[in-house]
Amino acid sequence: HLSRIRSSKVERAHSTMMNADMDAVEAENQVELEEKTRLINQVLELQHTLEDLSARVDAVKEENLKLKSENQVLGQYIENLMSASSVFQTTDTKSKRK
Repeated sequence: HLSRIRSSKVERAHSTMMNADMDAVEAENQVELEEKTRLINQVLELQHTLEDLSARVDAVKEENLKLKSENQVLGQYIENLMSASSVFQTTDTKSKRK
């Protein structure tokens, strides 16, 4: 009868240890799952940020090209005005000295 009691205590202790091990594994799995979820969310957020930055770079490039074109037009216009104005005509200083 005493051996049965000991055996039952050993079985309960073994069962308790197995349950504790399983609880620890479950807790570890839960922590890993939470970490994976956090990392996935962080990656998705970074992807969205990269998409936003890429779109912004494209918009800035487009605006830059537009401004360059406008500057060329304005530069040509100013050049034409200067060439048509007598104020900006080159003078021959040698002939005036003679």
